[in-house]
Amino acid sequence: MKSMRAISLVATLLILVVALALPAFAAKNCWGVVTSQRAVAEGDMGEHSSSFDEPRLGLGNVARLFEFDHISELGTFLATVDGIEATGCD
Repeated sequence: MKSMRAISLVATLLILVVALALPAFAAKNCWGVVTSQRAVAEGDMGEHSSSFDEPRLGLGNVARLFEFDHISELGTFLATVDGIEATGCD
């Protein structure tokens, strides 16, 4: 019986840790949120960088160029400067 209680306690703690971590993880998805919002609002998204003849810098490299730690931060920044009311990510 003690082992079942211990397993139950560990499972409960694991669920609690995951539940608390999810909002922080979800905040890391601002790039997807902002690009999706822009696609709906402006209708100008959809071509993958591989469809162009010339090479592209890449999202990770652009984020580093602006000294962001993650492309999500780039999405958040772009949403604040793009002048489109429909884009944003908290």
